[in-house]
Amino acid sequence: MLTECKYFKLNAYMCIFSAYFTRRVGYSRLAHKIKPPATTGHPEFERAFRAHQNCVEFYPLFLVSMWSCGVFFSEPIAAAGGLVFIVGRLLYFNGYIRETHKRLPGFWVSVAVFFSLSFLGMIGIVQEILHKYFYIYS
Repeated sequence: MLTECKYFKLNAYMCIFSAYFTRRVGYSRLAHKIKPPATTGHPEFERAFRAHQNCVEFYPLFLVSMWSCGVFFSEPIAAAGGLVFIVGRLLYFNGYIRETHKRLPGFWVSVAVFFSLSFLGMIGIVQEILHKYFYIYS
């Protein structure tokens, strides 16, 4: 089954964006002369660091929702959601670095995708249970 996941391969690009966010934090650290392991200093660096941390914290939750939706509901929908999630995270990250209130549009896009894929994944899981154990077909 996992060998057939052609749409999910598109979402391997998420690794590239994770590396991009990490790189941006590194550049901000260099630009503001903040030496590791310090995580405070210039406000722009602190916002970049916090935006990156938030993306890292949110990523595992999102992956579970995307894979649940893709495996149990619809792989193309899950892959499309993954791409929209990437756009939302880019908006979030770049907005947060500029000013904290500018992170909100990207945040809400990401949250909407997360909850949508979670809901669709739950529907797919319930359908699978009904089909497998109760012989109910939808």
